[in-house]
Amino acid sequence: MSVDKDLQDAFRNLTNRSDDTFSAKVESVDKAKGVCVINDGSLEYTDVRLSSIIDENQNKIYLFPKVGSSVLVSKINNDIHALYIEAYSEIEEYYLKIDDSEFNVDQSGILIKKGEENLQLLMLDLIKAIKQMKFTTNTGSTIKLVNILDFEKLEPRFKQLLKDN
Repeated sequence: MSVDKDLQDAFRNLTNRSDDTFSAKVESVDKAKGVCVINDGSLEYTDVRLSSIIDENQNKIYLFPKVGSSVLVSKINNDIHALYIEAYSEIEEYYLKIDDSEFNVDQSGILIKKGEENLQLLMLDLIKAIKQMKFTTNTGSTIKLVNILDFEKLEPRFKQLLKDN
């Protein structure tokens, strides 16, 4: 088959696509731009949006598909050049940002962040403070936390569940 014939068939498929939603395979994902490259079996589409709305606003919500997974793709205003992912078979990561608050979930854990503060560091600081607690009793101050091992067991569990960036 010649390159000219391949191009003719590709253009015919592009102009004849009457369905509003079609399935495709994810070839690559650009998390910084919020777009991906997909292939429907005959054509490759670049800059397919991971959200139907991408603007200069810092507020974002993305589901990042796993490369090689299947997605359903739809057109915006029936424009074949304005495509977005409508449904996902496999998700690699979830990302939400509202002003300076972030929520992110992937296989490495969960990030909950507001400004420079994040939940993992806050929990580890809390455990550290609890382990250093001292109390005054009517016979003087205590010098040892009796259940320190309970708090030492919690620390790695928080590190495993939560990520710090």
